[in-house]
Amino acid sequence: MTDISTTTRSPSATSTCHGHAFRGSESVEVVSGLATAATCQRGKTMDDALEIRSVTRSDKDRFEAAMTMAFSADPAARWAWPDPLQFIDIFMPLVTLFGGKSFDHGSAYVIGDFMGVAQWLPPGVQPDDGPIGELFQQNMSEPKLGEVLFLFEQMAGFHPHEPHWYIPLIGVDPVFQGRGYGTQLMRQGLVACDRDQQPVYLEATSPANRAFYERHGFRVLGEIRSGDSPPLFPMLREPR
Repeated sequence: MTDISTTTRSPSATSTCHGHAFRGSESVEVVSGLATAATCQRGKTMDDALEIRSVTRSDKDRFEAAMTMAFSADPAARWAWPDPLQFIDIFMPLVTLFGGKSFDHGSAYVIGDFMGVAQWLPPGVQPDDGPIGELFQQNMSEPKLGEVLFLFEQMAGFHPHEPHWYIPLIGVDPVFQGRGYGTQLMRQGLVACDRDQQPVYLEATSPANRAFYERHGFRVLGEIRSGDSPPLFPMLREPR
């Protein structure tokens, strides 16, 4: 989410945002957003590096499916949508509404054959908040609808005012978690952010995810809760 042009080169392109996000989900070394991120588990070594490439909207369906798998056990996402069918019906389109503009900026990344995926939004680029609200209203009812909307409200309040990269979602398919793919995806984006001296913002959806981001230089800005939700941790990383 440094005062620079709103179009910056990303980890292949450009990114920021003032929206909300879950960080991709994976135990221990696992965002986003709403946001949850996935990565390798402590004590395990990374597999040999796989190719990381940017993809376009022509790969939207596979990208949405991979991200949905990554968040299938995420505590924040499943608190919001505990019913399996509701989770799939909401989360798959949410992936593109949340961070789909990364497709247009060359900053939607996949590792290997969609084993892991990541969205990086450049400074000045925001999620589609209106359509996201409509998606929730069409598929949810009170009281959970109000609680989830309040969660997003609080998330928006933590976004930095200065230009920044924003990671709406990053995650690894549970079948491939624990191999360091999330770490590789994170490093891919951070190289460009450091090169251009731009901060990065995200929200971690669990203490394990928070610890993962802290190992990559992020610091916690606060804590977010709504109703009986698990805590979310808005986090910021200054360029190095």
